[in-house]
Parts: sequence; structure tokens; C-alpha cells
Amino acid sequence: MSIKSTSEPTAEEKILPIGGQAVIEGVMMRSPERVATAVRRANGHIQLKIQDYQSLFQRHKWLNIPIIRGAIMLIEVMVLGIKHLNFSADVAMQDLEAAEHQKGKASRKKSASEKGMSTLSAFFTVSIALVIGLALFFALPLFAATHLFNLERDALAFNLVTGLIRISIFLAYIYAISFLKDVKRLFQYHGAEHKTIYAFEKKLELTVENARKQPRLHPRCGTSFLVMVMLIALLFFALVDTLIMQFYGHINLIIRLATHLPLVPILGGISYEAIKASAKKPDHPLVRILIAPGLALQRITTREPDDSMLEVAIIAMKAALGEPYEHLLPREEESPAVPTQSFL
Repeated sequence: MSIKSTSEPTAEEKILPIGGQAVIEGVMMRSPERVATAVRRANGHIQLKIQDYQSLFQRHKWLNIPIIRGAIMLIEVMVLGIKHLNFSADVAMQDLEAAEHQKGKASRKKSASEKGMSTLSAFFTVSIALVIGLALFFALPLFAATHLFNLERDALAFNLVTGLIRISIFLAYIYAISFLKDVKRLFQYHGAEHKTIYAFEKKLELTVENARKQPRLHPRCGTSFLVMVMLIALLFFALVDTLIMQFYGHINLIIRLATHLPLVPILGGISYEAIKASAKKPDHPLVRILIAPGLALQRITTREPDDSMLEVAIIAMKAALGEPYEHLLPREEESPAVPTQSFL
């Protein structure tokens, strides 16, 4: 715990832990007190969503312990990410409907029931995506190692094979979608997020000029976190399976699914602590080795942003920090900010 000085330090002097995420045509930034998402509208204006936010382990200090706080953070970040990604999708849909109306296509206001169906449809879409994701990243590798390679009795070999399959699927997926036009823009906003966070961490004034000069690869990126999770999972689940075999002997696919899935938050907590520790000694040789795979993957998941994207990221950052941002918004007919909502 730091000792308070007589003068209250600014946000930059404290170097608050800032996280972020690229969304559709925008950036979400997260500080310890609030979350802000800035989205570029089709007409060039910037729309904001700002909400007060404090992590569960910040509100309840007894939860602020290693691994547990990481597991909590993982779940909260996923919830926030989906909510703010949906916000950016809603904004994009509004612009699309407006463009269709401009072209003379039939356009009418949705009834309350239609809006309800739209929300329900979005819920099922996300649910199906999560099920498919779980099947690809967990069930498929486990099935392959069990029924194709017959490795279920060798805990280490089994988890090495499932881990390599899981990583291969992930890399193939990321590489494949990187060619899509919309995904390329998403990756540019990802780069803008990183550059803006770098400028903030270096205590530079948050301007487009300063952000533009920063690297687009960041060691504490969510991409690096995912890679860390998959690498740690190789040994983590090998240890879990070995312990289960010691007590129960044979272990089958069903038992592995039943034990591995509930432990994913704990695995995320361990990975969070590893990333957190690496930030304290970024130049240590071991740390450089650990973060190298994540940085390499970021060469795909980030692209060089243009100045308009950096502007969006800076506005999101300032809003998340509680700093004035209104003067940075386009002056003509700005879109009103979306009222603050609480999701957690």
C-alpha cells in the first residue's frame, strides 16, 4: 500500500491499471472506477457509453487474493466485453438502418415485441457461439486425444496433445478471420487501444500525435493472456489428471470434461497472476520468453490504426479516467452519450 501525499496525485501520476478492448468501430477502456466505450458513427460523430464500475474483489477486500481475484476478473471482463461489444453492434445497426432508409429502402420503427425478439435472438446467438467455442476448444481436443490417439491413461501426453490441438485451432481461427475486411478494422482499433494505453503508462499527454508514436504490441494484452492460459493449461490439467488417476485410477472423457471445465476460472486466475507478475519485471529474460508467444500473435490481432481510430481510443480513455473529453468530440451535431448503465 502506498503512502498518501499531501497533494492528491493525478490519474497519470498513479499509473492506474487500465484495460481495454476493441469493439465494432470503437474502443472500450476500463479503469478501476468506470468503463467507457467510444464508437465512431457512420457520419463521423463519436457516441459514448459510460458506466461506473468497480470489480467485485475491489468492493470485497477478502476476495482480493491471488488466483481468486484473477478468476473473478476473467469472468467480469468477459461480461463487460460482451455487453460493450453488443453496444457497438447496436450503434452499427442503427447506422446501417439509417443508410438503408437514405437509399429509399423500406424502414419502419420496430415494435416492442420485435425489439424483444431482437434481444432474444442476440442472446441465443451469443449462447450458440459460446457452445461452439466450448466444443472446439475443450470437447474436440479431448475427444481427439481420447479416441484418436488413445492417450487417456497418460496424463502428460494427453494434455500436451489436447493443448497443441487447442492452440492450433485458435491460431487457425485467428489467422482465417484476419483476412475479413471488418475484422481488419477491428484489429486496427485493437492497435489504437494499445497505443493509447502505452501513451498513458508513459505519462504522456493523451494526444493523437503522442499515441501514434507508441508500439502496437502490448505484453498485458488479452491476446497474450489467452496464449498464457493455453500454455499453462498444458501442465495445469496434466497435474489435475494425475491427481485424479492417483485416487480413482482410470479417467475417461466424461470425467475430464466434468473436471476441466469448472477449473477454467482457476486456470484464468493463475494466468492473470502470471501476467501481473511479468509486468513488474518486463526485462527479465524469463519474462521475455513467457510473453514472446503472445506478442508474436499480436502481430496478427493488431494493425496500425489511422488517426481517427486513435482519436476514438483517446476519448474512451479520458472518459474511463473521468477526465474532460467533450472538447475532443466532433463539434457539429454530436450524437448524445448513452446514459450510464450498470451490468455488474
